[in-house]
This record gives sequence, structure tokens and C-alpha cells, in this order.
Amino acid sequence: MCGNNMSAPLPAIVPAARKATAAVIFLHGLGDTGHGWAEAFAGIRSPHVKYICPHAPVMPVSLNMNMAMPSWFDIIGLSPDAQEDEAGIKQAAEHVKVLIDQEVKNGIPSNRIILGGFSQGGALSLYTALTTHQKLAGVIALSSWLPLRTSLPQGAISGVNKDIPILQCHGDCDPLVPLMFGSLTFEKLKSLINPVTVTFKTYSGMMHSSCIEEMMDVKQFVDKHLPPVD
Repeated sequence: MCGNNMSAPLPAIVPAARKATAAVIFLHGLGDTGHGWAEAFAGIRSPHVKYICPHAPVMPVSLNMNMAMPSWFDIIGLSPDAQEDEAGIKQAAEHVKVLIDQEVKNGIPSNRIILGGFSQGGALSLYTALTTHQKLAGVIALSSWLPLRTSLPQGAISGVNKDIPILQCHGDCDPLVPLMFGSLTFEKLKSLINPVTVTFKTYSGMMHSSCIEEMMDVKQFVDKHLPPVD
């Protein structure tokens, strides 16, 4: 990855306790790193699953007065009608596809990989899953939204992930990415893929963060869609 502005430290990884036959790639939110999420997944790990929590590159972020911080793409605003960094989002999605390909080369088929993320990372996960040619096992989008909604089809997508299971979770007191933005995303997702495969869970009193109940729902989703093969 040298010379590419996506170069960042190696991901935080929770290795499988035995042979890895599945993987979760989870993308952190704005200004964060993968370390905290790796710790969270270590607490709910399944023995045959490898958890990969990459770190975003550092870049100036318009939303935060151009301060440089870890970010997958630039964010101009956090409302459904805010201007979006289309080139940056598409470039970041290509970077995620490379991470998926690396795991496929390591012997884990893409349909045994769940892509997920929190906030900006969840947004990137959703966009990548809906635009990639790699068939994935599922998507986990926490406190998130679907970026570049207007650039996606008005009807159902025809790609390999048109029946992909999606777990979308949101706090009903989120002051940063309002629950309404999550609900709009849920409705849009149901029009793009098989609506039966999209689940939207809300958590009473939760702000722009996570909670134990949510992490248990994440574990249940991973266990269901990445069962042991041996």
C-alpha cells in the first residue's frame, strides 16, 4: 500500500482461536481507530472467526473545521441532504474490496466474510456491499447511514448481494446521526435488496455509541450467518 494515501497502520486483529474459516471486517467511526472495536469483538468472539479492524488514514475533515483525524472519507455534514465526498467514498470502497480480497487469498471465501462498521465505517460497509462484485455473508451497520443514496438504483440492485442479510442498529437518542437518518436508510435498503433480509434494531436511551445488548445482537448475527463448517 506504499505511496497510496490509503496507507495506514496494519489492522487490529483478533485471530481465530482455531483455524479461521470465516472473518468479520469491521470499520471504526470518524476520529477513532480499530483497537477499541477489536477489544469489543474479543469479548464476543466465535472460535472459528477472525476479526479484522482496520485503521482509517488521517485526513482533514470538513465537518470538524478541516482538522486532520482518522477518516475513511471526508464528511461535509450529517444530515440526509448534506453534500457528500463521492470520490472519497468510492476510493474508500475500493480499499475495503482490497481488504476482502486479501482474506480470500488467505483462504476465506468472500461469502464467509461479514463486513461491518460503526457510524462512518458502517456507512462505508453498506456502500461497499451494495456495489462490490464480491458475494458477502452479511453487513453490520451500527449508528449508521447509507451514503450516495441518489447514485444507487431507484429499484432493486442486480448484484451478487441482492439478498444479503443486513443488521442495522441505532440508538434512539443519537445526537450525531439522528435515528431518523437510520430509519431513512432502513427504508432505502429495503427497496434496494430483498427486504426480508434487512433487520433494524433500536436501543432505548442509547446515544452515538454501543451497548452490551447491541453487541449481543451483533454476536447472534455473526453466529447465525458465519456458522462453523467443521
